[in-house]
Amino acid sequence: MQFIEQIKQRARQNVKTIILPESNDTRVLKGAEIALNEGYSKIILIGVKEDVTKLADENNIKISGAEIINPLESEYYENFVQKFYGLRKQKGMTEEKAKEFMKDHIYFGMMLLKEGLADGLVSGACHSTSDTLRPALQILKTAPNTKLVSAFFVMDVPSCDYGEDGVFVFGDCGLNQNPNSEELSEIAISSGKSFRQLVGKEPKVAMLSYSSFGSSVPTPLIEKVVEATKLVKEKDNQLVVDGEIQLDAAIIPEVAKLKAPNSNLKGNANTLIFPDLDAGNIGYKLVERLAKAKAYRATLSRNCKTSK
Repeated sequence: MQFIEQIKQRARQNVKTIILPESNDTRVLKGAEIALNEGYSKIILIGVKEDVTKLADENNIKISGAEIINPLESEYYENFVQKFYGLRKQKGMTEEKAKEFMKDHIYFGMMLLKEGLADGLVSGACHSTSDTLRPALQILKTAPNTKLVSAFFVMDVPSCDYGEDGVFVFGDCGLNQNPNSEELSEIAISSGKSFRQLVGKEPKVAMLSYSSFGSSVPTPLIEKVVEATKLVKEKDNQLVVDGEIQLDAAIIPEVAKLKAPNSNLKGNANTLIFPDLDAGNIGYKLVERLAKAKAYRATLSRNCKTSK
């Protein structure tokens, strides 16, 4: 069974309510239709009901099972304005500004989440990462003791024997530009936890580099990954992790026997941690385009409270 089908199956066993704030995008409406028809989530669309239903009808999209909330007509609007003002007044927020923010579909959706009126929010079809992440951080905050917010992709590679039957987590491929060793260790721990939660298997984390255990002359680039690996092991001694290690030695058992015979990964890594955003972004796009993989993106804190 493909990764996404496993996720759907699990979702049907415990149906949650998901907010879709980008109701002016036909792709989002089509996604809502599929989710409703397949029964793995309830849907809240944020927008003007007449406009949303007109767009759906014009494109023959059936969304009658979705709840549509217009912030300005909602019974929650004034309450959310006051609560958002209370959250941000020490940052210079005024009540007038709060009223404007609560007209924004993503900000309003995040308040629905904060008040326990829904379980999740999906955005990014027509908004940038920052436009989605900023409201989440301002309203939902991060999990306790969180040191870093990072992004990862679940990569589902067809006809692939590597990873977990072709499923990998790649981190960080979309947020932190040049993490230091401490930050890289946090990314590794968060990504491993996400692999366990989403795939249901134990993560095997590879701290990637152009060197495998000193095969190249030491440089600051290598030393950063070596130190990050050391920190991960100190923070979570139950996590299977190793590095610095080259990609082929991390995911191919035959190569691992030659390049990294003493590695506990044994060429079976399923969670790949890239040393910087250049490597991560290029890496996931190469796999997506050349291997025709499905790429599913999420943004998270150490305890996975913020998602996209």
